Amino acid sequence: MLHIFVDADACPVKPEVYRVANRYHLEVTLVANSWMRIPHERGISLEVVGGGLDAADDWIVDHVQACDIVITADILLASRCLKKGARVIGSTGKQFTENNIGDAVATRDLLAELRGAGEFTGGPPPHNKHDRSRFLHQLDEVIQFIRRQHQADSTSK
Repeated sequence: MLHIFVDADACPVKPEVYRVANRYHLEVTLVANSWMRIPHERGISLEVVGGGLDAADDWIVDHVQACDIVITADILLASRCLKKGARVIGSTGKQFTENNIGDAVATRDLLAELRGAGEFTGGPPPHNKHDRSRFLHQLDEVIQFIRRQHQADSTSK
């Protein structure tokens, strides 16, 4: 069954995820390094992992399955989840795919190298209404695509 995993520590679109998951009756697991308040609704759970640097990422990768959805801005986590067959969406609505993840990883590595050399590369722009709208649209599209694919697989058997 389709499940949404959220890399939750710095995710600005958690309310949008809750709303869409509720509409489609989907399970949501937020994964974080520390406790956070979540709605007391059926299907929404919080998994608090150890404080290790990649503990949340490792937990998600260990539990995600093909056709699940992962919400993250972490490009390396996105790459790991794509290898397991999951669909990955960033908080601005950008979908990570096999076709674009290589460029995203290369850009991330280049910017890290520039920061290491003392260059100021700036951070991501602030999250805005357009980002939220694009995220909602993309999440809805991905859910619809997975459901259609699952129905087609079921009827062909």
